[in-house]
Amino acid sequence: MENEAMEMIEMLYSMIAEAKRMPLAADKVVIERDAVLGLIEELRDSLPAQLTEAKRLLSAKDEFIANAKREAEQIRKSAEDKARVLVEDEEIVKIAKMRSQEVTTTTEQKCAELRRVANAYVDDAMRRTEEAIMAALEEVRGSRTSFRSAAGVGGPAPKAAPQSRPAGKTPQSFEVMTADEFDDEE
Repeated sequence: MENEAMEMIEMLYSMIAEAKRMPLAADKVVIERDAVLGLIEELRDSLPAQLTEAKRLLSAKDEFIANAKREAEQIRKSAEDKARVLVEDEEIVKIAKMRSQEVTTTTEQKCAELRRVANAYVDDAMRRTEEAIMAALEEVRGSRTSFRSAAGVGGPAPKAAPQSRPAGKTPQSFEVMTADEFDDEE
């Protein structure tokens, strides 16, 4: 249709450009009235269809542009949402790492405190055991002294005669110390 209208306009232009001039009037020409009117009528009949098609194309173009804008806006919003989620996820990871570090530090501090308390408890238990053993030793010494006095045995106890020992074994000798002597050796 578009080509038809352009052809008709070209035909009109050619008719007017090639028309004979009127004598004594340089601007005026003689053209075939029926031929020009026929072309104008065809042009008038074809133009509404072409104008309607042009309007439809303009409307479709506007609708296409509006759809493209809506789609672009949706894509932009989706990208912003994804970026926000990624940032939030990154923040969650940072918070989790900080919390993990705090828990690790607290746990290490509690372990160190428990170790200190356990060491203090063991040291105290060993001290009390040592004191109980020393008290028992003093009691044994006192009982031995009382026994010697009652038995009439004086002075240090006689040493036992050496006994034969199995091959490869060394004799062991133990010396009894007072609590003060024991503390001085530490």
